[in-house]
Amino acid sequence: MKRHRLAVGAGAVLLAGAAPAVPAQEARAASVPSVYEGDARFQILSSTLIRLEYAGDGTFEDRPTFNVAGRQAVPTRFRTWTEGGDRVIRTHRLTLRYKRGSGAFTASNLRVELAGGAVGRPAWTAADRVCSFGTRCEAEDGRAAGGAAAGSDHEGFTGAGFTAGFDRREASASFRLVDVPADGDYRLAARYANARGGDLKDETRTLGVRVGDTRAAQLTLPKTGDWSNWRVAETTVHLRKGDTTISLERGTDDSGHVNVDNLSVVPPGTSYPAYPQLGGYRRGLDYQSGPAKLEPGILSRQGWALLDDSRTALFDPAAHRITQRPGHAGKPYQDGYLFGYGSDYRQALTDLKDLTGPAPLLPRSHFGVWFSRYHPYSTQDYRQGLLPRFRAEEVPLDTLSVDTDFKSPSTWNGWNWNRKLFPAPETFTRWAHDQGLELNFNVHPSIPLNDPQLGETNAIAKGKLKDSFCLAGVNLCKVFDWGDPDQVNAYFALHRPFERQGVDSWWLDWCCEDARVSTRGVTPDSWINYLYAARGDSLGERGHVLSRMGSALVGGLTGQGGSPVYPSGPWAEHRSTVHFTGDSESTWPLLAFAAEMSAAEGSVGMSYVSHDIGSFRKQHLDDDYYTRWIQLGTFQPILRLHSFNGERLPWDYGPQAHRAATKFLQLREALLPYTYSLARQARDTGLPMVRPLYLSYPGQAEAYENSTQYTYGDSLLVAPVTRPNTNGTAQTKVWFPPGRWTDYFTGRTYQGPSTHTIVSGLESMPLFVRAGGIFTQRTNYVDNASQNPLDQVTLVVGAGADGAFTLYEDAGNGQAYQRGEHTTTQITYRSGTIDIAARQGAYPGAVRTRAYTVSLRGTRRPRTVTADGKTLSAMAWSYDTATGTLTIRLPAGPAGARHTIIPIS
Repeated sequence: MKRHRLAVGAGAVLLAGAAPAVPAQEARAASVPSVYEGDARFQILSSTLIRLEYAGDGTFEDRPTFNVAGRQAVPTRFRTWTEGGDRVIRTHRLTLRYKRGSGAFTASNLRVELAGGAVGRPAWTAADRVCSFGTRCEAEDGRAAGGAAAGSDHEGFTGAGFTAGFDRREASASFRLVDVPADGDYRLAARYANARGGDLKDETRTLGVRVGDTRAAQLTLPKTGDWSNWRVAETTVHLRKGDTTISLERGTDDSGHVNVDNLSVVPPGTSYPAYPQLGGYRRGLDYQSGPAKLEPGILSRQGWALLDDSRTALFDPAAHRITQRPGHAGKPYQDGYLFGYGSDYRQALTDLKDLTGPAPLLPRSHFGVWFSRYHPYSTQDYRQGLLPRFRAEEVPLDTLSVDTDFKSPSTWNGWNWNRKLFPAPETFTRWAHDQGLELNFNVHPSIPLNDPQLGETNAIAKGKLKDSFCLAGVNLCKVFDWGDPDQVNAYFALHRPFERQGVDSWWLDWCCEDARVSTRGVTPDSWINYLYAARGDSLGERGHVLSRMGSALVGGLTGQGGSPVYPSGPWAEHRSTVHFTGDSESTWPLLAFAAEMSAAEGSVGMSYVSHDIGSFRKQHLDDDYYTRWIQLGTFQPILRLHSFNGERLPWDYGPQAHRAATKFLQLREALLPYTYSLARQARDTGLPMVRPLYLSYPGQAEAYENSTQYTYGDSLLVAPVTRPNTNGTAQTKVWFPPGRWTDYFTGRTYQGPSTHTIVSGLESMPLFVRAGGIFTQRTNYVDNASQNPLDQVTLVVGAGADGAFTLYEDAGNGQAYQRGEHTTTQITYRSGTIDIAARQGAYPGAVRTRAYTVSLRGTRRPRTVTADGKTLSAMAWSYDTATGTLTIRLPAGPAGARHTIIPIS
């Protein structure tokens, strides 16, 4: 007999059948509100997040997994009851229905209804996916027969591919269409490609449409030009209420020979549904020259997603160990998390952060300027050439990332200094630290057979290192199994001498060669990235690693089509990784896609994205291409100049590009107080630093269409220039969200929602301050972030609406911030008054005095200005008529003091 049990946590309201006492095996989950229905358990983690667990043997799992390190519930009121054979669970944001006694979860027995009427049918396998009425369904998810099959050898498709093979008679792709609202005629539309080919000479082709067992209609498919050119064709079908099967087929009267990307069934007069996937991730941009497919994240226009965690390894964070999940006596087992957020995408990312854990707060210096180059620099090069030029040009530099040539005997995977380049390593690292530089060094995860460290390394590994070929299969080497603690110890023993000599952090490049993790349930780079972060934490630092992410595997997310299920990949990476996106080509389309990708990866919780600013491949760039990359990097989580022996420094370019690049690199350093505060926001809320427009404006269609635009925090709208200049300027079409926006450079204001073409020369870009937006800058130039204290701060405020911002500060490194050693300063702008609240908190080294400057953008000239109840002299404020900017300068005073500033018209 099936069990019907209910374990209730705080905030639950029972509407049906109180259950017996919770058995001992479930006591560990008592802090999480749980509803039991036979062999199914539902845990209510928030009003928009429910854990779905099915254990055919009745043994549920309460231990953390590598993905789900926390599983803490937010107090949530919910109701549960049985109705018409269903177990029903309702929060104020969603209703979940599960057919009692129906076994493991499928799209047939599980349904989620969202506020606003959207319906989801979570599917746990590709074979179980259904086509929901009113949504766009991926053709490759259909059940292909008669020679039809999934393909991906053309471009421009959505999802994981398309269905091809309709050149064969009887070829078909069938879908289970669910949730038809009523009997009636509906519009069936399909996105297809039709190019001349085979033995067909006609340019217009056809496919049949079958509903159930009945041939119901025919789709007419005109030629599209080529196989990567997609169009939408439509026809009318009559359907009955409920569920049915719908098929596209090549019948005896059809010409076929088309590819089908996706299809939908919608009410008459309804537009073709938008592609549901929002954002996503990919391992890197290696060899990419333009847009590339992203694997799905947690965000979807359908308003829900299922993260399948069934095969992820169990995780003991205290011991830094993973273990394989136990078997369930051959009985079915499923463990997943249903996100039901509707259009509240911010809530989805907060749920993801609460579920999988927060990102680390990186060292403050990481948010300044990095320099790296795949070039055999020496100590002399750095000391006598490179850094003096940075200083002379007043170009800031915070992090020196040293590429692979510092190693010996192999420059690829050696574990010794190349003494020809660095004859006295400790002298070099001491000098770099004295100059205020962080040191980030490149490693590859193997060791050559001729390395002097090999004997000791294999001894620590107890002789278990395996032979392999490294460096593109050319050189013999030994590789590691990171599922074996002995080999993990051996691997990190290789790092220890460099750390003792002053290396601050690591760049794990080209992971993972043949290195592996023998424990099933994690991917190799996900696990080693975590181990790097854990090692950094154990040393009292802010553990992280610069690395590719997500492995070669695609994500463990279902419900959006196309992706098989894997145990790990992107979902834990944000806890450890600065995403190094790899060796990109030097093209304008790639620059545009980099802007899009940074914002997109917020959908897997990844905030720290690091592109090769300037791109990797080409040695010398066109002046405008180089400058536009620098401008993009200024408003990215990480600005890391890097190339394959290329020229990426301002003085490598002509006078105008030189000036422009210097100006923006200085702006990047000046923005560090704001950028660092955004990093703290990312840790606390799960919101990325670079935010796609739909996070803030989900009700605006244009927020989904302008993918290269984003907001930097909530205060700045960034529209990177992604096309070459014409006659010295670039024209960029910019969509302005609702509200008023002020051009950072010109002071011109725009009222949204609207679209305008912005003209910008090399020394400007489309950058706008939101009305009510507030962000902070250093007032004075500094060479790097180590030149603290932050004693001169400019508050940039967008006039025209109320707003607020919290300036966050701490020591810049170490773990003390997690023990409360930090400060916050609340800054508000209401009814024309700027209020700087008294600073809260403390930490060693906090600045004691501070001079504030307020730059109020998009405002009229006041008659006078008061500060803290006193009228300021004419020398203390000024107004720029050309840009509509009011500048107010307060004298230096106690850093923690409160100030109220009122411009009086």
